[in-house]
Amino acid sequence: MPDTAPASPLSTAPPAIETRVTRLLGIRYPIVQGGLARVAFADLAAAVSNAGGLGQIAVAGLDGPEGLRAEIRRCRSLTDKPFAVNFPIGRTDIWPLLDAALDEGVRIIALTAGNPAPYLKRCGEVGAKTLVLTAGPELARKAEAGGADMVATVGFEGGGHIGRTDETTMVMVPRTVAAVKIPVLASGGIANGAGLLAALALGAEGVEMGTRFVATREAHAHDAYKAALAAAQPADTVLIKRSLGMPGRVLNSPYAQRILAAEHDGTPREALVAMIRGEMNALGTDGGDLENSYVWAGQCVGLIDAVEPAGHVVRRMAAEAAEGMRRLRALVPA
Repeated sequence: MPDTAPASPLSTAPPAIETRVTRLLGIRYPIVQGGLARVAFADLAAAVSNAGGLGQIAVAGLDGPEGLRAEIRRCRSLTDKPFAVNFPIGRTDIWPLLDAALDEGVRIIALTAGNPAPYLKRCGEVGAKTLVLTAGPELARKAEAGGADMVATVGFEGGGHIGRTDETTMVMVPRTVAAVKIPVLASGGIANGAGLLAALALGAEGVEMGTRFVATREAHAHDAYKAALAAAQPADTVLIKRSLGMPGRVLNSPYAQRILAAEHDGTPREALVAMIRGEMNALGTDGGDLENSYVWAGQCVGLIDAVEPAGHVVRRMAAEAAEGMRRLRALVPA
């Protein structure tokens, strides 16, 4: 697979970037790894956290509460830094999983899809910090009203599930920042330090990234999937599931085209749901069969040219952002 980046970390840690997000989470850099179903387990979460960002364990793909407990304990054996657990609402009963995470002492919880309010209340009872993934100002306001400590807002460029509008990250982030008082993370189309710096300039207090962290050595994804991300361009991604009201961005493939054709032809909802069931995603994510499955990918694939250690990604982004800030300061006369 493509791997042109050095394996060793930067010789010195880049300077810390302090925002409300870093203070809330107890991290050095406001860089949050996305939930990444079936991809984000202890190895990836620990690598991101050890480098100064916030790693996350995804519950999707784990064997129930006991499997989650085991993964949390494994992550703790790999890092003494904060990490989160990510829960998709509505796809399964997450209460037993949430209770297991809180019982294990996890105090950063991320929630995606569905109504987060009851889960936010439970997290608040034990003092856990909460991040809710949203798409735009309206959903961000609802999350804030429900007690979320911070939100991430994902624009049209993002991989995986995005909002129902075609609003880009550049537009969505400042609108969301203006709509809420809690910190906002920018998501969608971000894969390097310039993206982090741009997000901060838009008023966000950090970034949440998915696709960039799939293309890392520690991600639990097939090598063929990682290599495809490193080789792809933005035009190699397409949106599926618009007709189901839950659009998601994937790598283009013969199977993705079959889904699009079925949507165009008015295939009944039940048949479409069968085509996009989790097993079909796992066929590519876990099995590497990219022709007969679909795999999530954002337009930021155009900014990825190597599969790298996750910690290197975090540290390089922080260094690039610091260098970019120095360059911008030089543009303003003293």
